[in-house]
Amino acid sequence: MVRKKYVIPGLLVILGLLAFYFFFPSEEKQIKKRFTLLSEYASKDQGEGTFIMAHKVKNIGALFTDKLKLQIPDYELSGSYTRQDIVNYAMRARLSFSRLSLQFFDLIITFPEKGAANVTLTGRLTGKSTRGEEVDESRELSCVLKKIGDQWLFSDLEVIEVLKK
Repeated sequence: MVRKKYVIPGLLVILGLLAFYFFFPSEEKQIKKRFTLLSEYASKDQGEGTFIMAHKVKNIGALFTDKLKLQIPDYELSGSYTRQDIVNYAMRARLSFSRLSLQFFDLIITFPEKGAANVTLTGRLTGKSTRGEEVDESRELSCVLKKIGDQWLFSDLEVIEVLKK
């Protein structure tokens, strides 16, 4: 039988470990959270109001560094863009859809140097345009995130061209 004097200290140790894990997540978990936030902010429900849309778009901008290197050949976006440029593109893109969902899968995270992370992943964009067209696109992506202060921010995003048969 377990003695009562060991139960309370044991529970305190377990609670302490859980609190540490929750309040001090690993670098990898912090990076995955940035992708979760980008997904949440980019997604749009049918009938979404203007206030909610403005709030989400503003939050998208906060996920990026002041200058983002972007390479998306299919949409003729290639170059360096400011945070405000990203907000403007996000607003225009969201206005083109009545429903939109962005999901990320198969994240592979490496840390080539302190304060930098390379992430390769699959991104899937689904939705319905304001013209009634269904959209379902999947792309392989390569991203670089930089740690600025205590936040991981997107600094480079590239769509990887996959060979087609």
